[in-house]
Amino acid sequence: MTEMTDSGMWLEVPSPFCGIASDDLTIKVDGNTVTVIENGDAVTKKGFETPITDLSPRVKGKAVSLDLAVKHIADLLRTSKQPVIAGMATDLNGVRSAMALADKSRATVDHMFSTHTFKNTLVLQDTGWMTTTLTEVKNRVDLFVVVGSDIEAGFPGFFERMVWNKESMFDQDIESRQVVYLGTAPSGDASTSPKGKKAQVLACDNANLPEVLSVLRALVKGKAIQAKSVGGIDVSVLTDLAEQLKNAKYSVVTWAASMLDFDHAEVTVQTLCEMIKDLNLKTRSSGLPLAGKDGEVTANQVSAWQSGFPMRTSFNRGYPDYDPYLANTNRMLAEDEVDTLVWISSFNIDNAPPKSTAKTIVLGRSGMTFEQEPEVFIPVGTPGIDHAGRAFRSDTVVSVPLRKLRDSGLPSTFDVLTAVEQAL
Repeated sequence: MTEMTDSGMWLEVPSPFCGIASDDLTIKVDGNTVTVIENGDAVTKKGFETPITDLSPRVKGKAVSLDLAVKHIADLLRTSKQPVIAGMATDLNGVRSAMALADKSRATVDHMFSTHTFKNTLVLQDTGWMTTTLTEVKNRVDLFVVVGSDIEAGFPGFFERMVWNKESMFDQDIESRQVVYLGTAPSGDASTSPKGKKAQVLACDNANLPEVLSVLRALVKGKAIQAKSVGGIDVSVLTDLAEQLKNAKYSVVTWAASMLDFDHAEVTVQTLCEMIKDLNLKTRSSGLPLAGKDGEVTANQVSAWQSGFPMRTSFNRGYPDYDPYLANTNRMLAEDEVDTLVWISSFNIDNAPPKSTAKTIVLGRSGMTFEQEPEVFIPVGTPGIDHAGRAFRSDTVVSVPLRKLRDSGLPSTFDVLTAVEQAL
């Protein structure tokens, strides 16, 4: 449980920034200055240590009170013909308030990372998948296969916490675990075991993964392959990997959709997921899609239970209308279909809204800068630092409780959007 010591240190602090919900951070708070003292990494340190640089809302670049900023937003939404609430980088309550406001203002909702998310969502909707949890990986995995993703760059603490943990619930010899990279090679040494056993790397361009995974699945099913190599990898090597997967007691295949940078990556994710189903006819195997940064998983979870659909759902007709193409924020902005854009980014100052002709309202982390000053900017608190909250981690099964660490005076996204909804 998160607690504060007499010296002002916060112990066992959960991170809302890393996607795997690291919960062992030691944080020092001095006024508005936050410092990660222990167990931090590049992602968590940047998230917690970004300084506060502005506290006042702005309308057309001029400082105003929060009440006036809220009134201005309500006025814009009241006359808007096609509002969009996007970005959606906030905590559970922030997403709840965004959904409520979308319902009332007949807006479309979309997350800034939906393009990546739908590489997974489309597969889940079409044929389903068999996935596991972080806890199961930590305690059971014996073969860990990473597909097309440099996860130690995107999720720096993953191997230390989930693969090379010091012990498991079932007395497994942690050092016996095998790690295989297929596609992108690791950028560092996190995948190397504590005793120096390096990951096996079957390197190829990610663009070749559709072909490589199709052959790997065929080999898992016992099909004969006439080709000698595919995507620059010898078929004999893929045959060995197929045998490893079939002989493993609990294999896990993981990928980060944001790193599968080729057209129609969802088809390759589907091939991968169907291969996992094939393996489960005789052994145990599971998938582990890695995501969760900037409220990506949280937004889709809340949207699903409140509307019945994931992101890219429109309330323009007075009821939830899901369409992953028509409700794509980037497409809508590019084709000038949006007159009012509400952009939420409470975690990362770098995630500014895309350029557009729409009247833009930003509820963002203090310190955000813009090439084009938005119509309204309200600096909001960061969940897990400025206010308490909850955020779903990558495996979607746990909503992590986030603690308030300082009293910055910044309102939460929930506070602001609820005030706007009440003003409409």
